[in-house]
Parts: sequence; C-alpha cells; structure tokens
Amino acid sequence: MTGIETISEQRCHGGVQGFYRHHSDRCGGPMRFALFQPPQAAQEACPVLYFLAGLTCTEETATIKAGAQRVAAELGLILVMPDTSPRQTGLEGATGDWEFGEGAGFYVDATQSPWSSRFRMHSYVVDELPALIAQHFPADIARSGITGHSMGGHGALTIALRHRDKYRSVSAFAPIVAPSQVPWGQKAFPRYLGDDAATWAQYDACELVRKQRFDGTILIDQGEADGFLATQLKPELFDQACAEGGQALLLRRHAGYDHSYYFITSFIDDHLRHHASALGRS
Repeated sequence: MTGIETISEQRCHGGVQGFYRHHSDRCGGPMRFALFQPPQAAQEACPVLYFLAGLTCTEETATIKAGAQRVAAELGLILVMPDTSPRQTGLEGATGDWEFGEGAGFYVDATQSPWSSRFRMHSYVVDELPALIAQHFPADIARSGITGHSMGGHGALTIALRHRDKYRSVSAFAPIVAPSQVPWGQKAFPRYLGDDAATWAQYDACELVRKQRFDGTILIDQGEADGFLATQLKPELFDQACAEGGQALLLRRHAGYDHSYYFITSFIDDHLRHHASALGRS
C-alpha cells in the first residue's frame, strides 16, 4: 500500500488486526496506528470507530487490552487506534515526564514553540488519519464514531463537539472533561497552547458543550474506585455543563471499578453497540 508500511497483520475473529506506520505531515514525522478490519470488510465498506488512548499509551494499548475485536467483528466495525503522540521528536523536554510530551499529546494542535512543529494530534486525528484510512482500507468514512479513555476520552469529546459534521457518535471511558480546571490540563496546556484561556476553551469539553450540542447521546462510563476521579476527571462538571447546554448525556458510574483496562474491557461491548446503532450497524 503506497504511503503505508505494514508492520504486522494477524487474523483475528475472522477479520484482520494490523499495525501500520506512515509519514505524517501534520506531526512532522513517522506515526503509527493499529486498525482492525472485520470480516464484512472483505465485501463492503464498513463504518469506522476511532479509539483514542490515554497518557503513556501507544497504538498497541487499546488494541491488545480493550478486547474490542470480537464484537466489532460481529457488528462490522472498523476499529482505528492511533498512537497518542509523535515519537522520537528530539525535542528537549519531550521525554522523561509521563504527563507531558511523547505519550501525552492531549489531542491538541500546539501553538507554542517547539511543540507546534510536531504535536498536532487534533488535526492529525480529524483530518490526516481519516484521509489515509479512506485511501487504503475499505472504510465508509461518512459513518464514523469516536471514543477514548482518560486523555483519549478528552480527545474524543472535544473532537466530536468541534467537528459534529464528521462523527455520528461519541463516547468515553473516564475522560478528562475539564482540563482547564485540573492538574493534568493545567500542566500541559500552557506549554502546548500558551496562556490564552480562549485557546484552552477549544480543547475543554465542559466549555464546548455549553455552546454546541452533539446530535445524539454522549455515553460516558466512570469507575467509582478510580484513583484519578476526584482530582483529574471530575465527571460531575461535565454532567452540569451538559445540563446547562441541553446536551443528552448518559453518565454511568460503576462501583468498585478503577482507571485500568479491566474497567474498559468490562464495558467496551456497550460502547461498541452504542456506536453501531448510530452508524447503522445495530
């Protein structure tokens, strides 16, 4: 496939799980992603669900740990799992801190030097990656949904709210819903985006949902034993913002569940069916 290097492909639930590499113009270097083709993709173009992973994660994390392929094969959904940031950027300060830099791109388009040269994950996910998928795989890009975990949940919510014409469904697991108000965002945003609060608001789901509703119900699952719940996640803020903005929200809290992929794999089937319904696959 021109423009894509196949790292590996394996048979999985009757479909194909692949890992790929390509040069990204938006991120100024090589990027990796994982993609699962369900069995139906051999006969027809299938709708696409993007899964954005969280801090420290790669394209392998959700692919290996979420357990999404079985039901995706049943429903006929293509799964796309991009890396969380560019790698081997050579930028000073890009490594050595799990909360910032490589592995912690926060799905923003950085405006501050030197990060603006490489850390442009928002436009990479919204524009560049879908165009690549449409070119090289049997994907019906017009039927796309997006989900994610933690930092990736923040990415999924903000991307869907800002680009409602490109996504028919959105969900999240334990998302960072108000990065402007919590330590993770307050650490990363000034370095990526500067000190302008208006710029921060473009990447804050609570700020966005008060002004623009997503056409459909947003599904969020949150574990009540999540160690980041009170300090970093604060789903009650998004619940309040959705009420103020008139956004339909299904926020489910689960006793005993934490922030791990044991939590995600417990509820991933519900999310896949939520997206399949909106994408015409239920």
